[in-house]
Amino acid sequence: QVQLVESGGGLVQAGGSLRLSCAASGIIFRINAMGWYRQPPGKQRELVAAITTDGSTNYADSVKGRFTISRDNAKNTVYLQMNSLKPEDTAVYYCNADTYRPLRGPYTYWGQGTQVTVSS
Repeated sequence: QVQLVESGGGLVQAGGSLRLSCAASGIIFRINAMGWYRQPPGKQRELVAAITTDGSTNYADSVKGRFTISRDNAKNTVYLQMNSLKPEDTAVYYCNADTYRPLRGPYTYWGQGTQVTVSS
């Protein structure tokens, strides 16, 4: 079992910055890609950014140039640096981790979510 714990959310004014962290713990054999998703009020969950083990990244068009995803493989931790925040970035942010479990195969774990609110 793997637990993902997010931190770093909060309230910030438009144009400000926040840094989210997500640490994986528990019985970890291998973590492949890690990512951040968000769910704005009344909308579906959407991909924000993802990063592979070797550092390849993928971003939603709406955050390119403003957000940066990174990871520390030794700490099983993924980060999301969010700059130039806009009110439309307001959402609950979730991290996920694609893992491989011996004899059981791949499985994706999710964090509990952290609220990010950007005021205008």
